[in-house]
Amino acid sequence: MEELPDLAGLSLAEIATLAEQRRLPPVEQWQPAHCGDSEMRIARDGSWYHQGAPIGRSAMVRLFSTILRREPDGGYVLVTPAEKLSIAVEDAPFVAVEMKAEGDGRDARLAFRLNTGDLVTADAAHPLRFVEGEDGPRPYLHVRGGLEALVARPVYYELAERALAGDDAQPGVWSAGAFFPLAAA
Repeated sequence: MEELPDLAGLSLAEIATLAEQRRLPPVEQWQPAHCGDSEMRIARDGSWYHQGAPIGRSAMVRLFSTILRREPDGGYVLVTPAEKLSIAVEDAPFVAVEMKAEGDGRDARLAFRLNTGDLVTADAAHPLRFVEGEDGPRPYLHVRGGLEALVARPVYYELAERALAGDDAQPGVWSAGAFFPLAAA
């Protein structure tokens, strides 16, 4: 797999172009019969495991992430044209580990790098949402097809700082013309 670009060195326009160029398999079109369990698990911190052992090759994780799909019942599967295998996901299948922001207020654009190397810009199609958890608010970013990324705590602090610096009546962040309130929905 190709090397991951340096997010800090890219403009948001370049990030958007890279995200558009990323071609993913059409997993939503594949409807094989369920074949069993993959014996894989994605931990809350975004680490992938197979039969209890961590998958150490990031290229392998990136490859598996491209065939991940969320089912209508809320479960997760790895799917190919020939088979569909269940995979356990403790929280969200991805983690947003880095954020790049350009602009302020309504003109802001926020791009995120996921632990798999995927780049996602928060917008109406990729909203941010906040869920109140035992350990405080947990922000999530919609990635694709019902798949979300948990926003890592350091990135959440960057979001919170932007939200509190804004002049909106309700604390929140803007990105690509969409407003995302900081309070849990």
